[in-house]
Amino acid sequence: MSAEGEEQSPDSYDSRCIFCRISNNQESGSEILHSDEDLVCFRDIRPGAPYHYLVVPKKHIGNCKTLTNEHVPLVQNMMEVGKNMLQKNHVTDLEDTRLGFHWPPFCSIGHLHLHVLAPASQLGFLSRMIYRINSYWFITADQLLERLQANTTTS
Repeated sequence: MSAEGEEQSPDSYDSRCIFCRISNNQESGSEILHSDEDLVCFRDIRPGAPYHYLVVPKKHIGNCKTLTNEHVPLVQNMMEVGKNMLQKNHVTDLEDTRLGFHWPPFCSIGHLHLHVLAPASQLGFLSRMIYRINSYWFITADQLLERLQANTTTS
């Protein structure tokens, strides 16, 4: 994987990256729940809520700290895919959800991925800490969009 903050070409693929391999159907045992031209969605292997999905770009993009305002449509699309996945699984209260990203250096995987959790009211103690709003290690998708739309870097 590349060093944190290192620019990647937009069509890059990293064979050492688990999310690159999953999104390219090169990882056995991973069930893709959604796939389109740009994104894939699959279940988190360590769910923090009854419904816990990851929405991942097919192209290798480092992390949320490397994004710019040009990535606003990507983040919005990731959120839309996550919400659609919840609705397909009969989650009707979209207010009781948590959509967000871990903030570097608190990323376990160096490939951009949106956590989609529902119902947020059923997060266990540890999950409430790991996916805590207004923490140093987790940023909601809406907060990230605000930063990106403000036309500033997220560092």
